[in-house]
Amino acid sequence: MSAEIRLPAGSGNDPVLRAERITAGYGGLPIVSEVSVDVRPGEIVALLGPNGAGKSTFLKSLVGVVRVISGNVFLGDEDITNWSSEALAKRGVGYVPQVGDVFDPLTVAENLDIGGYLLSPSQIPARIQEVCSMFPDLSTMMKRRAAKLSGGERKMLAIARVLMLDPSVLILDEPTANLAPKVIDLILHTYVRRLAESGKSILLVEQRAHAAMEIADRTTVMVSGRIRISGESADLLARADFAELFLGGTHSIA
Repeated sequence: MSAEIRLPAGSGNDPVLRAERITAGYGGLPIVSEVSVDVRPGEIVALLGPNGAGKSTFLKSLVGVVRVISGNVFLGDEDITNWSSEALAKRGVGYVPQVGDVFDPLTVAENLDIGGYLLSPSQIPARIQEVCSMFPDLSTMMKRRAAKLSGGERKMLAIARVLMLDPSVLILDEPTANLAPKVIDLILHTYVRRLAESGKSILLVEQRAHAAMEIADRTTVMVSGRIRISGESADLLARADFAELFLGGTHSIA
């Protein structure tokens, strides 16, 4: 079940997800201001920046968790600004938050079943098999409760649960937070990269800048709620002043 996204006329490389001059925040107070980002088919775009830059708030504004004060979000040629999370899921947008990404009391199988809530009951078993083919380790844990999973297993389940609806766009908020280096490499270089190669558009917020830029086609850096610099990841990494641009000072981005 993959929702059809109406792309504008033009090349097949037009953005699938496009945010234009987004200002958003809590209680009418802006946390991010005039932020513009787009993601094309099969592309990974990394959104980086220091703690408190507003990265997670920006992601939440794209998926209806935080209200957009001004600006617009487009999915193909459709304005989806301030749509509900359920409406966005029906249109092919998947969101994996940094926390609260799985249901701890439920088993792996039950989490996946809930992830397919828009599917008919007859579609769910086959879709679980398809998702587990991407995350083969999960197929041996179907009866295990999510609370008993390791950090890496839990994140695999979180991504797999969202993939149950076969989204065209995947928005990931710090998928490697608190994970061991070997698991970080598995999540980013194996799973996230493979999803992009399958054609999914991925917007990734990640605290490990170098690790994210190694797999990202393009990178956007936010500082204090605004875009500081954007460009091809390889070009930005090659800049001698990138650490200063990244954090607004002479800091390491490792």
